[in-house]
Amino acid sequence: MEKEKALVVFQGKKIRRTWFNDEWWFSVVDIVEALTDSTDPKQYIKKMRSRDSLLGAKWGTICTPLELTAPDGNKRETNCVNTEGAFRIIQSIPSPKAEPFKLWLAQVGYDRVKEIDDPELAQKRMKALYEAKGYSDDWIEKRVRGIAIRDELTGEWKNRGVVEERDYAILTAEISKATFGMNPAEYKKYKRLKRENLRDHMNDLELIFSMLGERVSTEITRKEDAQGYIEVEGAAQRGGIVAGNARKETEKELDAPVTSSENYLSEPEKKKSLQDKMQKSS
Repeated sequence: MEKEKALVVFQGKKIRRTWFNDEWWFSVVDIVEALTDSTDPKQYIKKMRSRDSLLGAKWGTICTPLELTAPDGNKRETNCVNTEGAFRIIQSIPSPKAEPFKLWLAQVGYDRVKEIDDPELAQKRMKALYEAKGYSDDWIEKRVRGIAIRDELTGEWKNRGVVEERDYAILTAEISKATFGMNPAEYKKYKRLKRENLRDHMNDLELIFSMLGERVSTEITRKEDAQGYIEVEGAAQRGGIVAGNARKETEKELDAPVTSSENYLSEPEKKKSLQDKMQKSS
């Protein structure tokens, strides 16, 4: 396994990448530097956008600012593109180095197609990514299972006439509010997160109750054959209430809150979990 899963090397050049929206996103400045050998890739990008007016007009939709580790070791937001966006940028770079890069990106796309045909490959890839980020095996199993439960729920929503991403966000917020007393935006603020994935910073119990709320919502939706947004919303609210009641009962038994303001920004989950176990046993 590579030591750093968020970094790949293309013909001696380091290309930073990150996993976002179920696909790889690549640093634009790294791509340009790899294909042009420019001493000032940021200035090259500026001229490229000016030269290619269509690219410049669509720049905001092609690129997405995502957090990457900078050369000085600090994390900063950097313009990134997915495989499709990378191909579009390559079209504007008159360089003989572009062709092998296209073949390399095509391989990335091919690997993704194989994962669609065989979801087990995607799970293995996902587990490897979380291992590289410092998560324990127990946490990873819960996280992967939670993703499967989430996909099953959104699949039910889609089949029952809820197709807008905005509606998905509202329904998810209602389940979260009923389960934890906070919607995702409030929860991220509570954990001092910005663009990071909330569930990647949940502990075991938080993940378990997230799964419970969404799984019960799925079962209610199916049992009542909910159709359309209004009926699906009712099922989601009740699923969240079931999980919320279970959370409250758990907190009474443990005499401690399930929700935690802790995150894994500065310390990996595996290390933090081991420290917690050692403190409890001492």
